[in-house]
Amino acid sequence: MKIKSVLKIFAVFIGLVLVLAIGLVGWLTVTEFNPDEVEEQVVFGDSERKTVLNEKITVLTFNMGYGNLGKEADSFLDGGKDVRSGDKETVLENLEGIKNLIKEKDADILLIQEVDEDSKRSYGINQVKILGETAGGEYSLGHNYVCDYVPFPIPTIGKVRSGVMTVSDFETEKAERISLPCPFSWPVSAANLKRCLLVTYYDIEGTDKKLAVINLHLEAYDDGEGKIAQTKMLWEILKSEYAKGNYVIAGGDFNQTFPGSLEKYPIKNPELWTPGILEESDLPDGWQYVYDDSNPTCRLLNEPYNPESENTQYYIIDGFIISPNVELLSVETINMEFEYSDHNPVLMEIILK
Repeated sequence: MKIKSVLKIFAVFIGLVLVLAIGLVGWLTVTEFNPDEVEEQVVFGDSERKTVLNEKITVLTFNMGYGNLGKEADSFLDGGKDVRSGDKETVLENLEGIKNLIKEKDADILLIQEVDEDSKRSYGINQVKILGETAGGEYSLGHNYVCDYVPFPIPTIGKVRSGVMTVSDFETEKAERISLPCPFSWPVSAANLKRCLLVTYYDIEGTDKKLAVINLHLEAYDDGEGKIAQTKMLWEILKSEYAKGNYVIAGGDFNQTFPGSLEKYPIKNPELWTPGILEESDLPDGWQYVYDDSNPTCRLLNEPYNPESENTQYYIIDGFIISPNVELLSVETINMEFEYSDHNPVLMEIILK
């Protein structure tokens, strides 16, 4: 074959690739998930407890890793290899373990992150419906990742529909999705997460004040500015709710270490993913970080879980913030040895002052 013919074929091939790439970016841009700054969310289920009483309340937070980031998993985002670690059977097994945890702890309020509704990475299983029915009570979902086709890496992530989910034994007065600042610009933003806060309000018996519960999953894979901007907005909302006279709880995956936890779980390889840092000095008077460093709350997905490996990296990035009118009774990181997720759940007991 002549050189001119080869070059012509190559040029046609490159042209087709460019046309497909431009078409894909255009399609993703047109179909991009662009929620309003504040959106009221649908509340599902039914609760027999109409109001919050002046008694002990248990709150459980758990990043469930969409049921496919258990002990056998690693991830290309953390220096591992896999895009999807397990098969459908793995996801179902992990879900069964998570369901058992929910039943055993029977928390009054449950905050779950990385709950998939219909995603390729978790084989289309509607985890929202499964876990909502398992926990009982009322539940709502704030979407933070909606994309019909995430085109990276190879093999691609594909379709994602996921978010943060709050379940409660109490009757929900209102649930709102509040958009957080997005640190990514176009075209990356078209197929990336749109982080949010899911704020759920509950009536308190004998008062017109509310219990405001904020479920969060802050930025992970940014240059650090996204975490800072989102944390700043979180604090603005926390202080605004408290100024109204409400009782305020924020919980979830901060993707930032709690004060002092780096001393117990130091960073082993700074070239891999590192969290931001929550500073004690950032707390307004009377506010409190709530966490337990007796066990790690998260592991790095640079390799499948191996507690004996020198490369196993732990973090304390899951926990709570409570307002001055909320009294802490206890907090415990439940050591599940990362059996079903790359996170361990954290259980808090509080009472309203």
